[in-house]
Amino acid sequence: MADSPEKIHCLIIGSGPAGYTAAVYASRAGLKPVLYTGPEMGGQLMITTDVENYPGYPDGVMGPQMMEDFRKQAERFGTQIRMEMISKVDFSGPVHKAWTETGHEIHSDTIVIATGASAKWLGLENEGRLARNGGGVSACAVCDGFFYRGMDVAVVGGGDTAAEEALYLSKLCPTVHLLVRRDEMRASKIMQQRVIKTENIKIHWNTVTEDIIGENEVEAIRVKNRETGEVSNIEVKGFFVAIGHKPNTDIFKEWLTLDDTGYIITKADSSKTNVEGVFASGDAQDNVYRQAVTAAGTGCMAALDAERYLTEKEII
Repeated sequence: MADSPEKIHCLIIGSGPAGYTAAVYASRAGLKPVLYTGPEMGGQLMITTDVENYPGYPDGVMGPQMMEDFRKQAERFGTQIRMEMISKVDFSGPVHKAWTETGHEIHSDTIVIATGASAKWLGLENEGRLARNGGGVSACAVCDGFFYRGMDVAVVGGGDTAAEEALYLSKLCPTVHLLVRRDEMRASKIMQQRVIKTENIKIHWNTVTEDIIGENEVEAIRVKNRETGEVSNIEVKGFFVAIGHKPNTDIFKEWLTLDDTGYIITKADSSKTNVEGVFASGDAQDNVYRQAVTAAGTGCMAALDAERYLTEKEII
């Protein structure tokens, strides 16, 4: 005989700045939230070394330590944190249903989605290792570019994200090598013009990255020209992958309104989705800023929206 469904007021799906902040606010409001961390407790910040742009850490902080601080604060106010994934949801009724990987069924009056987004990587042998070890590989120039000021860096990608990353880095670095795999960019015309007019951005057309060279940190990249077949090394200290992010929203696509790239669409000036009682926060709904501090802000919004919803429905 299967266990009876667990009934709660607030389920938070995902950890990271959005999920943990939502947990702090929901706990303090008496919602007794249950948070499922997902496959990686703490999200993308678990593979981020130095975080220097989050308020309250004047000397900077390691990403994993920052997430540990967030977790402890959420638990201090009574959040139940469970290290497991939510693998299925059903938002067809007034009570929202969710199932864990092990089949445990949860019925929750409100749900806060904080599943984040995952950076797309090239899949090179040394890429993941150097990214995890803080060895010079990153998917966020705004987050990590400051550490490479005064050094030559490379950006791979041809869309608006790559153009924005290259322009940002051009203000910090002597030379920015922009690697574009085709003979044209996908970026908007205005972004292309800005990149082309920036003297210290060197565009390498028809170029793919074959390898990242360096044992403990990036020393150079090996690139290949797709037209000529020529292989060469470019000496850089930082390698930024800007080929996009994939929001972790697949389990919600049957129920929630998503944009063309899978980000959850929320109503203006709120965290509300198209389903009553379901709220979205962090990088699962933000394809513009994607910063820890903005994720935390929307986590706060989602918890406050959930509290108001429960009060209006006279559930609490």
